[in-house]
Amino acid sequence: MTLFDLAIKNIRRNVKSYGLYIGSMIFSIIIYFTFVTLKYSEDITALAAVSKQVSSIMSASAFVLIIFVAVFILYSNSFFMKKRKQEVALYSLLGVRKRSIGFMLFFENIVIGVIALIIGVGLGFLLSQLLLMVLLKLMGLEVMSSLAFSPSAVVNTVIVFMILFLFTSLQGYRVIYRFKLIDLFHAEKKGEELPKARLISAVLGVASLAGAYWLALQDLMTSEVWRLLSVAMPLVIIGLTVLGTYLIFNSVLVYILSKLKNQKNWAWKGLNLWTTSQLLHRIRGNARTLTVIATLSATTITAGGAVFGLYYNADKEIETYTPITFMWEGEPQKITQDIVVYEEEIKSKTVRIAEGDMEIDYQVMDYSTFKQLATQQGWEGLPTINQEEAFILDTYYDERWSTKVDEVKLNKQTLNVIAYEDRSVVNTFTMGGKLLVVTDAFFEQIDSPQVTYQAVQVEDYKKQQALSDDLAASTEQFSSATQQYKDSIEASGSMLFVGSFLGLVFLVATGSIIFFKMMTEAEEDKGKYQVLYKIGVSQKEMKRTIRHQVGMIFTAPLLLGLMHGAIALVAFSNLLMMNLLIPVVIWMLAYTIIYFIYYFLTIRSFQKTIFSMLGER
Repeated sequence: MTLFDLAIKNIRRNVKSYGLYIGSMIFSIIIYFTFVTLKYSEDITALAAVSKQVSSIMSASAFVLIIFVAVFILYSNSFFMKKRKQEVALYSLLGVRKRSIGFMLFFENIVIGVIALIIGVGLGFLLSQLLLMVLLKLMGLEVMSSLAFSPSAVVNTVIVFMILFLFTSLQGYRVIYRFKLIDLFHAEKKGEELPKARLISAVLGVASLAGAYWLALQDLMTSEVWRLLSVAMPLVIIGLTVLGTYLIFNSVLVYILSKLKNQKNWAWKGLNLWTTSQLLHRIRGNARTLTVIATLSATTITAGGAVFGLYYNADKEIETYTPITFMWEGEPQKITQDIVVYEEEIKSKTVRIAEGDMEIDYQVMDYSTFKQLATQQGWEGLPTINQEEAFILDTYYDERWSTKVDEVKLNKQTLNVIAYEDRSVVNTFTMGGKLLVVTDAFFEQIDSPQVTYQAVQVEDYKKQQALSDDLAASTEQFSSATQQYKDSIEASGSMLFVGSFLGLVFLVATGSIIFFKMMTEAEEDKGKYQVLYKIGVSQKEMKRTIRHQVGMIFTAPLLLGLMHGAIALVAFSNLLMMNLLIPVVIWMLAYTIIYFIYYFLTIRSFQKTIFSMLGER
């Protein structure tokens, strides 16, 4: 019997034991093949040809996915090899040469990899069609064709994963030479020393996070700290966040658990003391893992919440900068009246107004035209003005850096500016972002060339792309809410898809990492639970302590990840002056629900591992 035959027999006999590792590889292949299939599809290629943004998003995301998949597979392989160290030690004890054992492990990993590739590519192709439909739907496009099988995607996937499998196979080969026989036999019994509660480290952890949050919430435009640190500021925030997260798990959590352990009224109730000791015993090993998980969760929540917020607010952004469906300079155009809600002819004059040391061009509109447009658009509480007053509409106004004009001088007369509005009744891409509204009589007195604009509001503006294209070809200074919506939804839709896709990948990976960790610990804890069973501890109490242990490992990084993400998204919304509360809450809720599905699956598997050994269900 050759080493290759022995490797095949090992795989057949231990399919159940290899299940987690094979499953993680198949999952990695499915997500990567699905993504590159979409990247090479004709529909996405056509979009990328006209949109550099779509092309760059897909390329950058594929690169991120390669790195993440590589880390995930290497992490999975390390757990897989840890479980097999006793088997390797047994082969050595029977006299099998290390070189032969190494080749056997090498063949096993390659065979498992090839099987995973075949299954992953097949399932990935089936998933690609569904995800393509989702992507095109998010971008407001119709499905143009069915997804064809992409040889380029297959070749790309095979090359990437064969390199990974070769690397993990060599990693397994090295295990034989790195450890002594006694180390291999006791690999699963090596625990962590009981960590000591250090108050200074705990305080430093809280202070690091507080400092990172404070820096993140500083105003980018006005903060002295941002001016001082400049481009280094994001690195400082990330560094403090990661350091604080690690110390929260390694010191703050240890400090809290140690205090709980010393509370006799609490510690001696049920299995609380044993549960706390179990968590403290492994906290050092878990701290690094939990830090990675919390950081990944924060990244997923922040990126996903931001792009979902932009997608969710696409309509509001259009209403702010393009409140009228179609607007252009010149004469009226022939439009089917059945779809017209209202149309107005706008007379405007251009003037220059001093703002500090500069002079800025403003479009001037008479009050009657403004009132007509504002009423049509549903404005309430319209200001009134007299001959010596005016008000300004500035869609780009921001009190943090914009200059506020209190008065304007026109025609040798000074007008008091009684109100500022950070919105407009006209399209900024046609008439500009700054609009001065004066009385009708004063408008007539302004000595400046008069320009005529046409404003047309139509029903269901999102579906008027053909009309928008016709008007764009036959008019000047044309702006279209229809075109703006199409461009916005395509860009934000592609980012939302990629963000959601990668977010789901990160979420499944973080859940899998905790799952692997807890199942490894379940194998190590069998003997301890057997002792508890023999001394009369009930199954109910053991299930309770399992829920608490697994719950701590799942909940701690989730809560920190949600906190990190919330602070980052508050900073993002403040920077863009955009309300992201609803989309962020929806995104976080969806993330938490999927995350807790992993929690319940882990508890079920943990309990099954323990109670199958005890002969109970």
